[in-house]
Amino acid sequence: GERGRSLSVGERQLLSFARALALDPRILVLDEATSSVDAEAEAQIQLAIAELMTGRTSLVVAHRLSTILHADEILVLHHGEIRERGSHRELLAQAGLYQRLYQLQLRGQELRQIA
Repeated sequence: GERGRSLSVGERQLLSFARALALDPRILVLDEATSSVDAEAEAQIQLAIAELMTGRTSLVVAHRLSTILHADEILVLHHGEIRERGSHRELLAQAGLYQRLYQLQLRGQELRQIA
């Protein structure tokens, strides 16, 4: 449609990732890239994000932890302060805030799959 009005939110996000890839930026900033899409669209977007982040510095802001699972370093912010820092595996081993958030999101995904 005209100006992308008939595209879904996920399709518009994929299109914006394609545009970013065409520009080949050295630094990439993604802010809640999968926040408003369903699980199916999120899977497609995750693939696009992985390609987009390859070989460049990326800063990713995310509440959906699936977006940052493969990050080299994750900073966990709580009330504006860095509370934890490490890779996904390291943060899970710390059994802190990140692990609790991850478990909550994992349970939420399982419940949606059952429903």
